[in-house]
Amino acid sequence: MDHGSERDTPPGRGAGPGAAPGRVPLAVVVVDRDGLVSHWSRGARLLFALPKEEAIGRPAPDLLPVSGALAEDDDTTPYGSWTARDDLGPGLEASLDGRLSYPAAGRARLTVPGNDRIDVLWWAYPLVGPGRERLLVLAADADALRQDPGGADAHRPGERAVERIVPGFALHTDFPGAEELARRLPEILPSMSVGESARIVGQVLELGYPVLEFSRNDRVPVTPDWGVPRRAERRARRERAERALAAGEPVPQELLDEAEDLEYAAVRERLEFLNEVSGRIGTSLDLSRTIVEVSRAVVPRFTDVAGTYLREQVVAGEGFPEGVPDTTTMWHRVAVEHTDEPGRWDDVVPVGEAMPFPAHTPFFQCMTTGEPVLVPRISEEMGHAIASQFEKRDIRPLITGRSMLLVPLKARNVVLGFMILLRHPERPVFNDMDRVTGAELAARAGLVLDNARMYTYQENVAETLQDSMLPHIPARMAGADIATRYLPGTLLGRVGGDWFDAVKLPGARTALVVGDVMGHGLNSAAMMGQLRTAVQTMAALDLPPAQLLRNLDDLAQRLGDTYLATCLYAVYDPIASELHLANAGHIPPVLVRAEDGAGELIDLPTGAPIGVGGVPFEAVRVRVAPGDRLVMCTDGLVEVRGEDIGVGLATLCESAAHPAASMDDACDTIIRALGRRGVRKDDVALLMARLNGIEPDAVAEWRLARDPAEVRRARAAVREQLHDWGLAKLAGPAELLAGELVTNAVRHAHARPVGLRLVRGDTLLCEVDDDDHELPTLRSAGPEDEAGRGLRVVSTLAREWGASRTKAGKTVWFELTLPRR
Repeated sequence: MDHGSERDTPPGRGAGPGAAPGRVPLAVVVVDRDGLVSHWSRGARLLFALPKEEAIGRPAPDLLPVSGALAEDDDTTPYGSWTARDDLGPGLEASLDGRLSYPAAGRARLTVPGNDRIDVLWWAYPLVGPGRERLLVLAADADALRQDPGGADAHRPGERAVERIVPGFALHTDFPGAEELARRLPEILPSMSVGESARIVGQVLELGYPVLEFSRNDRVPVTPDWGVPRRAERRARRERAERALAAGEPVPQELLDEAEDLEYAAVRERLEFLNEVSGRIGTSLDLSRTIVEVSRAVVPRFTDVAGTYLREQVVAGEGFPEGVPDTTTMWHRVAVEHTDEPGRWDDVVPVGEAMPFPAHTPFFQCMTTGEPVLVPRISEEMGHAIASQFEKRDIRPLITGRSMLLVPLKARNVVLGFMILLRHPERPVFNDMDRVTGAELAARAGLVLDNARMYTYQENVAETLQDSMLPHIPARMAGADIATRYLPGTLLGRVGGDWFDAVKLPGARTALVVGDVMGHGLNSAAMMGQLRTAVQTMAALDLPPAQLLRNLDDLAQRLGDTYLATCLYAVYDPIASELHLANAGHIPPVLVRAEDGAGELIDLPTGAPIGVGGVPFEAVRVRVAPGDRLVMCTDGLVEVRGEDIGVGLATLCESAAHPAASMDDACDTIIRALGRRGVRKDDVALLMARLNGIEPDAVAEWRLARDPAEVRRARAAVREQLHDWGLAKLAGPAELLAGELVTNAVRHAHARPVGLRLVRGDTLLCEVDDDDHELPTLRSAGPEDEAGRGLRVVSTLAREWGASRTKAGKTVWFELTLPRR
C-alpha cells in the first residue's frame, strides 16, 4: 500500500451546495494484517482531526470508532473516546478469531479532545487476497449529512430534517446506473495497481454496495463527493484569501484547506484522465485500431472534437519518417471523433483525405516545432484562413468561436502526426493546464502509435519477404491439378519457415515439395528462401528424391549448424502413374484413392531433418491411379498442444477424403476441419495435387539411329502423329523444331540410339534424348558460321524449352501451345 498517496475525495464537513443525492464526503482508512493503519485519507484527517503522519502505522483500534470490526474492542483510546449508538446487524464478536469476516456498518458518537462530539457513520469490509490489506473502512459525518440541504437527506421545503440516517449495504445492481456505480467505486480507494484495485472493488461489490438509509424504505447508494465548490464560489473564496493576504491579515484555515483541496482535485482529475487514457490506448499493435483508440480516448471528457492526422509514411506502414515536415508534407486525416450530430463532420472533413498545410497556419507551427499550440478562441479571421485550405467546403461554421488545442504526436523527437482538439463555444476554453495535459497525452499516444507503426512496418517487411519467396504455382501442370494454401502463424510474428513448391521436370513429370524450417521470424523465412531455391535448382537437375535430400542436407550444414528443417519431396510421373517420394523428418503425406474415396497415410521412412547430417535418406515408389489426390502439409496444420499428433493426422485423412466441388474447396475443407481443434500457433503450408495422369494414346515414342538420314524420318513421324491427334496446325512448327533437336542429337550421340517422344497434355511436349552429357547452349551465330542457329530457332518459336542431364546422357525439350478448339 502506498502510504503517501491520496486518491479518495477530500470531503470537508459537508457535501457542499448542490451536491447530488448520495454523494457524500468520505474518510477512507485501510488496515493491514497487523492491525495497523496503512492508509489515512485526506477525508479521514478532516473528519477525525488527525494528520496522516500521526495516523499511519498506529493500531487501528486507537483511532477508529468501528464497533466489533477489529480484534481489540476497547471503548477508551489514547486519541479520544467513542461509544456505539446503533443496534445494526448481528454482533461481530462471534466472527472468526475476533476478526471481521463479513461486511458491517454502524454509527458511533466520537469525542475528540478540543473538538465537538462527532456523529460518525461507518462501513467496514474484510479484504482477502495476496495483498497486505485486511480491512477497508469508510466513514462520514452524519451530522453534516442531516444538515446538508442538498445532500442525501435533502427534504422538501416545510418538512423537518430526516432524523434516521444509518449506513447499510445493498447490491449495486438494485439501483439505476449500476455500471456507473461500479465504475466510480475505485475513486474512493487509495492509489494502487490496477490489479489490486480490481481485486478490492470486486470484493466490495460482492459483499454489498455502501448505502445511506434515510427512511424505512429508501436507500441511496454512496458515491464520493469531489468536494469542489462551484466556480463562482471558488472565485469568491479565492478573492477573500487574496484580500486577506494583501491586508496582511491571517488567512482563515478553511480557505487554505479549500485551496489545497481545489489544487489537489484539479491535479488528481488530470492524472486520472491521463491514467484512464493510457489504459484505453495501446491495447493492440494494429495501427488502424490504435488510431481510433487515441481519438476516442479524449472525447468527450477532454474535448468535443478530435481529429488525428498522420504523415504519409506512417499511414503507409513504411520506414520511420525523417526530417522536419515542410509545406510539401502530406498529412492524412485518419480519424475524426466528435459529439456533434452524426454526419456533421463526415462530409466536410472525411477520413482518408490527404493534404499539406501552409506555413502561416497554427498546424504548421505545431508540426515543425513539435510543441502544443493553444488558440483560446478561433476568430472569424482565423476561421476564414483555415477554411481557405479546403476547396469547395466551408468549415467556418464548424470551427469559428471554438477553443482549439493542437498537440503533436512525437516519437524519438520526430513528429509522426498531430491532433486537432476543439471545444464547443459554451465549454470553458483550453488553458495552460490543458496544454500540459494535452502534451502529456500526445507524448503517450505518440509512443503507442510508433510502436504500432514499427510493428506494422516489420510485419509488412516479413510478409513481403515471405510472399516473395512463396511460389505462384499454376493450377494445372502436366497430368496434375494443384491447389495450395499458406496461413501465417498467430504467435511469434506472422512469418515463418513453411514453404511449398511444384517444379516442372523432364518427361512431363512434376516435383512436389513441402518443407518446414524450425523456428519463426525473419531468420526462418530467410533460411526457407535459401532451401527452396536450392531444391528448385537440384530438381531441375533431375536428381532422384533421396539424392536431392542428401545434397540439401549437406548444403544446410555448410550454411550453419543452426539450420534445421523438415522436407518432403515427391516426383509424380503421369505417364508411368507413379510417385517417387523421400522424407526428411516431415509428417507423411495423405493419398486419397479415387476408387473408394478413402484417405490413407503413405508409409515412408521418416528420415532425419535437413541439417542433422550423417544420416541416409530412402525413397519409395507408390503406384497411383488417375483421379487420386496427394495431400502434403506442414505440422502446424495437425499439431495442437497437449494432443497426440496421431489425432491430427487421423483428422487430416478424414477431411482430405471429404468430397469437394473443386480443389480449392477441398483445401478449405481441410483447413476448417483442422482449425476447429484448437488455437493454431504455427504457420501452415498445404499442397494438394489431383493426379490425373496422361493416357497412353496421348504419348508417342520413336527410337532413331545415329544417322543423319533419320532426321527426315523424325520430321515425317511428328507430322503424321499430329495429324492423327487433330493438331495439324502445329505440324509445321513442331516438325521444324523436332528436326533441329534430332539433328543435334544425332551429331553428338556416342553409342545409344536417339529417343524422340511427343506428349499431348495441356501443351504439346517434344523431348529428344541422347547419351551425350554435355548440355547445349544458346549462342549467336555469325554470317560465316555453319552451326549454332538451331537452338536460336527453337528459342524463338517454342513456348518453352530446356535441357537437363539424365543418368544416360541428356534430354532437350520444347513445348508448343495447343490451338484453341
